[in-house]
Amino acid sequence: MSPIRNAMSVDVEDWFQVQAFAGIIARDSWDARERRVEANTHRVLDLFAAADVRATFFTLGWVAERHPALIRRLVAEGHELASHGHGHEQVNAIGEAAFRADIRRARAILQDIGGVPVIGYRAPTFSISARHTPWAHAVLAEEGYRYSSSVFPVRHDLYGDPDAPRRPHRPRPDGVAEIPMTTVRAFGRSLPCSGGGWFRLMPYGLTRHGLRRVNATEGQPGVFYFHPWEIDPGQPRVEGAGRLSRFRHYVGLPRTEARLAQLLRDFKWGPVDEVFGASIAAPQIEAA
Repeated sequence: MSPIRNAMSVDVEDWFQVQAFAGIIARDSWDARERRVEANTHRVLDLFAAADVRATFFTLGWVAERHPALIRRLVAEGHELASHGHGHEQVNAIGEAAFRADIRRARAILQDIGGVPVIGYRAPTFSISARHTPWAHAVLAEEGYRYSSSVFPVRHDLYGDPDAPRRPHRPRPDGVAEIPMTTVRAFGRSLPCSGGGWFRLMPYGLTRHGLRRVNATEGQPGVFYFHPWEIDPGQPRVEGAGRLSRFRHYVGLPRTEARLAQLLRDFKWGPVDEVFGASIAAPQIEAA
């Protein structure tokens, strides 16, 4: 086990809210859908409790409004409550004014229910980048947040900022710190090793090797993330979704929970605000 503690995080959203199905499932149909996020997140909390791991839960305000007891449980068990926005809308699609309203609403809901300060934020679908949303980190600071974990320094058709620094940095002096998703350098490019669909698709050993390399060779903690729906192979199947969207969403679901249990044993873990506390507090962070 690596002596470095890595940051474990969960993006709390339901199966019908994912970007892969955004063009198929209408937003105004959400309340009519079968909600599975509460039961799945309780399973995640049980998994963490068994491994004695505390994590950060980037939670939708929409989910918190409907499942307040879930929010109170994760706070009571010592996890960090953080924001995933309210309505799971991509930041680069809604613009600055709507973004401000979304993160303000989500933070107010989460703090009211959880009874704790909310200082962290993760954008839906990692939709913050220097090119498309240069204002985002400043807006987050103005709304009371202290850090973002929203930038994925990879090249991807749905998200990513391949030119972004791979280590914690402050994109602008009047903005919050950015804790980017973890990548490894190989073949002249940055490759993901921080969870999500890659964790379900690729052999487990690749994630373990990548995180060990970041810890041992670079001397840096990593950031890992997943969603509660990723341990739920029995979730409804979406009719009308394209082949690629279906593949991205459903691949590897039956084996994810066992892989997570192994990952919790193979590394030391903590919430983002503790693992990266010094970077979050630093007024200036050198870009890596």
